[in-house]
Parts: sequence; structure tokens; C-alpha cells
Amino acid sequence: MTKDAAHPALVDPGALSASVADPYRNVSLGVVNDHEIRMSVMTQQFQWHHHPNSDETFIGVQGELIVEFSDREIVVKPGQILTVPAGTLHRTRPAGTRSVNLTFERIGADTIFEE
Repeated sequence: MTKDAAHPALVDPGALSASVADPYRNVSLGVVNDHEIRMSVMTQQFQWHHHPNSDETFIGVQGELIVEFSDREIVVKPGQILTVPAGTLHRTRPAGTRSVNLTFERIGADTIFEE
């Protein structure tokens, strides 16, 4: 999405997520200062990774999102917020059949995948 201060765009994450049929879809919804807002729709687990130069904040929208760390798991329910500090190894998956969440991270944040 392009940023146009004279003509702000209205985004409806609920309608957008309802149209997603892919097992995993991560879509940019917009930019706020030096951060990007993304919507993630998932029916399967995402792989282990970390972001060396950006925190990552999750906001639960639909379903429950499990954020797994090397030593524990945290369940993010609709309306709840979790911030994963930069450099922290983690992976995500839906607790049930599907989850939708908003993610905030620095624009151009590196994602380093673990093998």
C-alpha cells in the first residue's frame, strides 16, 4: 500500500482475512513512521526465525496464536498483545485450525531462519 497523506486509505483486516484461503499469508497493511503493520493468516506452523534488528509485536485478531520460544510457549488470544524482543528465536502457529494476527515490526527488518 502506498502512503498518501492527502488521501489516507481505509483498511479492513477482517474482510481481507476472510478472503484468504492460503495455508499461510502475510500481507502488508500499511506503514506508521518507521514500522510496518502486517496481517498474518495461518493454518500451519511458521518456521524458527529471529529478527536481529527489530522487535516484533503481535496483536491477536481471530483464533489463538501460539508463539513458541526455546523454553516456553505463549498463547496470544484476540485482543492480546505480545512483543518479541529483537534477536529472540521464535516460531508461530495457530492454536486451532486458523489464526489471524496483526504484526508490527521495523520496515525492512531482517528475518533470519534457523535450519
